[in-house]
Amino acid sequence: MHTTAEVLLALLPGWQFARLPYAETGFDEWVVRPLGLMPNFASALFFRCESLTFCIRNSRIWNFMQLKPQDFLVALKLVAWGEQRWTYARLAQELGLSASEAHGAVKRGVLAGLLLKNRVAPAPPAELGEAPEFSVQEPIGIYRVTRQRVRRSAQAQDDGAAVDNPVRPHAHNLAEFSLHGAKYAFPGLCLPLAVGVPTSHSAPAFAGVFAPGSTDFVWPHPNGSVRGVGVEPLHPSVPFAAMQDAKLYELLALFDALRVGKARERGMALDRLLALIDPQSPKQVQEPLRG
Repeated sequence: MHTTAEVLLALLPGWQFARLPYAETGFDEWVVRPLGLMPNFASALFFRCESLTFCIRNSRIWNFMQLKPQDFLVALKLVAWGEQRWTYARLAQELGLSASEAHGAVKRGVLAGLLLKNRVAPAPPAELGEAPEFSVQEPIGIYRVTRQRVRRSAQAQDDGAAVDNPVRPHAHNLAEFSLHGAKYAFPGLCLPLAVGVPTSHSAPAFAGVFAPGSTDFVWPHPNGSVRGVGVEPLHPSVPFAAMQDAKLYELLALFDALRVGKARERGMALDRLLALIDPQSPKQVQEPLRG
């Protein structure tokens, strides 16, 4: 609970507004009463016909979880790392975030379904013929072994080995969000001409794919070497993070192609992003162009 609202629908003559402390809530509650009337506050919380005293209670507005740009950036970084072992400190350092921001991004990514928690490594089973050790004072009959139910979506892909990393990308959900939802949640805004780091189809990963002479897009950055139309990055730390990791750079440039690119560039970005994020997804059959 972070926000409260008190709404006054009508102002009537002869009525008085006041804030009085209320022991049950610990706050000063808003009381509306006729002029000259000093009611008991405990009974003033409800409408009273005999004294025409009532109180307008606070209406609570609850804040729900909302994805932030750094949450999507962290998910793409985990895709770029693949099966590498990582720590929150390394994740924050390479993305230019604080440790608390990295923790919060992972937590929101799990809640949104973009990331999955890795299961804990099971204890090695006891060898046959070995009886478990029990205390002399505790009967064996009180021990009962139960199997904990785990959601199928929360299990690791390889049931034979546990993963050291705390979370991993949910390939199907992340690919679906990247291709069809992220560009609306984090739209691309074009800025004036600037010098910066090339992105979209202008990135080095797509050299030779498109004919030269097309408009270059860049993330404005003082260490950039290309002049072109500025594109507001997904997060202020994107240029720094992209220069640290070539694969992450390619993922972010493809995402920008979805945000600001033309039809051909968007089509190329759709196929390439799907192959990078969810390699095991079935390939979409493309119909031949007609007309």
